[in-house]
This record gives sequence, structure tokens and C-alpha cells, in this order.
Amino acid sequence: MADMSLNKTPVAEQEPEVRAKNFDEVTLGYSAEKAVREARRCLNCKSRPCMNGCPVSVRIPEFIAKVAEGRFEEAYDIIKSTNSLPAVCGRVCPQENQCEGRCVRGKKGEPVSIGRLERFCADYMRGRELEPKKPVPNGHKVAIVGAGPSGLTAAGDLSKLGYEVTVFEAFHTAGGVLMYGIPEFRLPKSIVQYEIDSLKKQGVNIMTNMVIGKVLSIDELFEMGYEAVFVGSGAGLPRFMGIEGEGLVGVYSANEYLTRINLMKAYKKDYATPIIKSQNVAVVGGGNVAMDAARSALRLGAKKVYIVYRRSMEELPARKEEVHHAMEEGVEFLTLNNPVKLLGDEQGRVKSVVCRKMELGEPDESGRRSPVAVEGSDYELKADTVIMAIGTSPNPLIRSTTPGLEVNKRGGLIVDDSEATTKEGVYAGGDAVTGAATVILAMGAGKKAAAAIDEYIRNKNL
Repeated sequence: MADMSLNKTPVAEQEPEVRAKNFDEVTLGYSAEKAVREARRCLNCKSRPCMNGCPVSVRIPEFIAKVAEGRFEEAYDIIKSTNSLPAVCGRVCPQENQCEGRCVRGKKGEPVSIGRLERFCADYMRGRELEPKKPVPNGHKVAIVGAGPSGLTAAGDLSKLGYEVTVFEAFHTAGGVLMYGIPEFRLPKSIVQYEIDSLKKQGVNIMTNMVIGKVLSIDELFEMGYEAVFVGSGAGLPRFMGIEGEGLVGVYSANEYLTRINLMKAYKKDYATPIIKSQNVAVVGGGNVAMDAARSALRLGAKKVYIVYRRSMEELPARKEEVHHAMEEGVEFLTLNNPVKLLGDEQGRVKSVVCRKMELGEPDESGRRSPVAVEGSDYELKADTVIMAIGTSPNPLIRSTTPGLEVNKRGGLIVDDSEATTKEGVYAGGDAVTGAATVILAMGAGKKAAAAIDEYIRNKNL
């Protein structure tokens, strides 16, 4: 029986004043009873607009129909047929801009909570899942550079088709941004590891501490018998503003700050990872990474944490849920403010940010209204830690060691509609192409590239 409630079934969360002091997961997920209730809100539309918003083409109405019947295992199997990382996507996808943004129920009331239902299915099956059957080998080898969302997705899809897949990961741990970038309170690392272990059981080989471009070149991978290479090396090169004072002690890129916390576990007392014990933290930027850095700083004991963003609240690119959680936890939003200089003390440590007030002018080429400085509005914001979360670019190592691989002016690899680069047999996707973007868009690129690689190798061997 359909449930015509206009509102989503509520989900349990840690209370803000409790969670702001720990790194445990904030959102606790649906019970079976609540999942069934929420699934019954789905109208099972014939046109399936929600699927058009999903970069990995999850068969959304089909899996939700199974949840509504209490057939959770069947629902999970439907999700897994197109999505290698459902427990991850259910937690970190910007559903409001994708599947849920197209949901018909959202026209009158709230959309169906597709992300929470996907997460429920993945969490329900953890520990219940049968060992995956290893596909029949097809005799062909493919190399994947980078074990982040795009690389893992491409590896999973190619492995299912019978390819011998080896993933070469530069870090000591697979997972990419899922491990080093997204904090534990949003995406527990045990969940990422479970998804990676599932791919290994399927037959994917993962080699860590392998910096492609140093240990091996892409040309050497071809010499080793790999017939195609997918580059999913991410965008690990941080951007800075180029303002005075960025070299002061206490100024971090969000990349470094979050890597110290997440991958190097600076938040745990039994790890000796160095990180500044901050009192007043200014995070520059308005995306998900900025929210992650700000909320992490609070949990590490900062008394005041500010988001400094040059546009208004309406233009904030972060997920609504992350902004809502950050506000509940006590992060202060200084919108229409732009840092112009960082000031230091006698020891060379940052002590404050000189901010300039902004107002919104005419829209720029992206359609967002351009911020314009308000003359004479400069003021000092006290801060002993400043975190730059204004984006990242692809690392130049692979392009600089691979003849024939062309990049655009932002350093992203140039690809065609099939994710093929300018070098034959080399495909690329995710942040290595687009610069910093979302996990699900990277996964979509990995999925598209896997299909193109399969077609390329089959045509080559006709």
C-alpha cells in the first residue's frame, strides 16, 4: 500500500552538542520498519525521472519496490548490478541535485529519501552478503591508476566482465578521497574498507605504494601486457589564493588538514600525527570540503570555527545536509566576505585574517552572481589556524611522464565522450579530468570508461 505522506520518514541522528565532540557517524540510518515506510512513498513512476539524475544508472524504482515488500536482499542485488559502492553513495551523494532532485514526490512535499534507502540496503547486507563469484577470465589485462571512486568503479565493472584488473594506488591505503578526504563522522572508514574488500573478493588486484609516473610509467604498464589503462588519479594538488601570509605556520590546505585527520588519524589519542591544537579556525571556501574541514576542527577542540565565503548563503555549493549539520554544531558562516591578507605574530604563526566585505554584482559565465568588493570594509578576524578549501587541481606527475597525453589549461586530462584521452589505449575520469567534483560523478566516469575500454579491447582483438 502506498504511503502518501508529504514528508520524508525521519532518520535518527546524534544530537548536535554530543556529535560536535566526537568523530562517530552523525546520521544513524533507517531501521527496517522505517525503510519500508519510506519506500512506500515511492510512486514507481513509469518515466523514472529519478534514474535520469543518477550518474551510475541505479534502477531506483525497482530497488525501492523490493524494499517496500521487505525484500532487502533483492533490493541490494538490484543496486549492486550498476553500483559498486552503494554504502558510500547512500552517505555522500548530493541526492538533492540528482535522483531526489528529479523525484515526482518532491513537486508536492519532500522527495523520496532515495539515498537513505540505498544506505539502508547496503548496511543491512553487510555481513550477510555471500562471497561473490569470480567471473570467468577473458584473457585480457587492464591497469587502473588510482584507487579512488572512479578507479574502483572502473575496476569493479571490468572485473565483472572477466578482465584481469590491477589497481595501482600511490598511498598506502586504497580508497582515495573516500579515505583521506571525507571524515569518519560522514563516512566511516570501515565501510569504505568493506566495499574495497568486496572488490578484492571479486578478483580485483590492488597494489598500494605504487606512484605511477615514478615507480612505473604508463608506457611501462603497456609493456607489461596491460592492453588499456584507466587514469583515475584524482586532483590532489591544492589551490591557494596567492595572498600575503599564506606561508605562515598554521595555514593549511584542506587536503593536508583532512589527510592528517582521516588517513593519518590525528583525531585518535593513540596516534602521534602532528596537527595544530586550534582555538580560532577560519575555513576559506563554501563546498563540502570546507564543511568537512570546519566540522573536523570543531571536533578537535576549536572554540570558534568560521566559514569565510565570498558569495551568499544561496550560492553555497555544499550539500544542504552538510550546511545544516555544520550550523547545528556551531560553525559560524561569514558569507559575502573574502580574505585579502593573513597576518602573523613574531614567531611566524598566523594570528588573524584580514577580510573584505563583498556584495553580489552581475552573474558570471557560470550563472552565479559575481562578488564585488566593498571599498573600505576591511577588518581583522582572529584566527590561529586558516584552512584553504578553494579547490584542487590534478597532480602534474602523470601528464609530465606520459608523452601524447594532453591536458587543458586547468591541468585536467582531455578526454572525449567515451573518456578516451589523446593517447591510444589510455582512458581517464573523475577529478583527474574535471578537477575537484563529487564522488558520484567520478564513479559515473569510471563506469563509462569501463564500457569504452571493453569495447576498445574487443574491437582490437577481432
